[in-house]
Amino acid sequence: MPQNPPRPMTQQQAQFVKMTQTPIPRLVAGLAVPTILSMLITSIYNLADTFFVGQISTSASGAVGVVSSLMAVIQAVGFMLGHGAGSVISRSLGSGDAHTASRFASTSFFTSVGMGALLGAGGIAGLTPLMRLLGSTETILPHARAYAFYILLAGPFMMSSLVMNNILRYEGKANFAMIGLVTGGVLNIALDPVFIFGLGMGTAGAGLATGLSQLVSFGILLSMYLRGKTVSKLALRNYTRSARDLGLILTTGLPSFGRQGLASFASMMLNVAARSYGDAAVAAMSIVSRIFQFLMSVALGVGQGFQPVASYNYGAQKYHRVRAACVFTIQASFALLTVIALACLLNGEALVRLFRDDDAVTAIALPAFRWQCIATLLQPVLVCSNMLFQSVGKSGRATFLSCCRQGIFFIPLILVLPQVWGLAGVQYSQPIADLLSFMVAVPFVVQFLAELDRMDARVRAGQPAE
Repeated sequence: MPQNPPRPMTQQQAQFVKMTQTPIPRLVAGLAVPTILSMLITSIYNLADTFFVGQISTSASGAVGVVSSLMAVIQAVGFMLGHGAGSVISRSLGSGDAHTASRFASTSFFTSVGMGALLGAGGIAGLTPLMRLLGSTETILPHARAYAFYILLAGPFMMSSLVMNNILRYEGKANFAMIGLVTGGVLNIALDPVFIFGLGMGTAGAGLATGLSQLVSFGILLSMYLRGKTVSKLALRNYTRSARDLGLILTTGLPSFGRQGLASFASMMLNVAARSYGDAAVAAMSIVSRIFQFLMSVALGVGQGFQPVASYNYGAQKYHRVRAACVFTIQASFALLTVIALACLLNGEALVRLFRDDDAVTAIALPAFRWQCIATLLQPVLVCSNMLFQSVGKSGRATFLSCCRQGIFFIPLILVLPQVWGLAGVQYSQPIADLLSFMVAVPFVVQFLAELDRMDARVRAGQPAE
């Protein structure tokens, strides 16, 4: 008798096979490349704002640094909801539960829209005191207000785009996420000179360009869900009524909020510390921070390619693959960052002057820039350790590690070192914080990799993993 042909795999089954059977280097690299491109484009259009606004004046250049603290708050909430839901979604899909994935996707998406709207409305209502709180001087204030207005207006789209982007990544569909972010980023770069100079809007033009690009990214990312390109679905009927579900999103995403939220607060503290040395110091540290956000996008991109691999395989109890993915991610990140950091170190002055050709700004920026290049080589361990624990649901350890760099170490350093070393304390606080955070993270990673080996041995022996 003729045999019936095998049924084709469902989208969910095909994705499971891909995530749990593809060789680790190929799988992580395949997910990391589009994520790195997305992160690089995002950093490039942040740098584009810094570059074009820097052509206006030193005070305008300082405004970009001030408003970056505000953008970090929006990103902190977006990443918290996106990573929190994404980790649960990926582990749910790893164990074959698509319904739970849709419930958490819908809950995080609609929550982000509401929170983005509240943050935008509140920020616009108190725009002037908010800009002063974030470290604006009186000469920077008009530029910061003009730039921040459009960023706040776009808050709901920016925040929910981050959620959709991260859910796509955790499903293992980084290519779809890349399309939305890259399109918005290219549009932002194209619109900056048109609005800033062509229409004579100045700093406000940079804000409007960023806001419109975020709206376009939102539309593209949302279309992926509406056209059935994802396993998880977005629908109001899937919004959870369980406080436990929302609590799980928030606690799982807390490391991301700690990392990004503290980054915002740390940026504000850096601006306040630099403010004592004038607009040139604020502009200098803003330029250094933006350039290193670009470098960090490589480490974060590789790490975000690793996250769905860790979550899926942890949910499927393939602990040896989680361990192998972690080791590969650290090695690949280190190799990439070594090449990029060396190139930056050799061309430091040219890079700084590209964004603001001012002798006073360059003199302040260069020492911080050079030490930050060296400290960048510590980032693979810092990023991967945090993302490892968050991806497998160890939110306590992930939250602690995410708070180390910006909170536990940098904030005390930026308060104390300028009192002792003056301007040098402002310049060197960040690399010192990186070194201390690295020393804390290494034992955590080593211990957990050994734990994964023990769990894998128990599963292979037919025993409970934990």
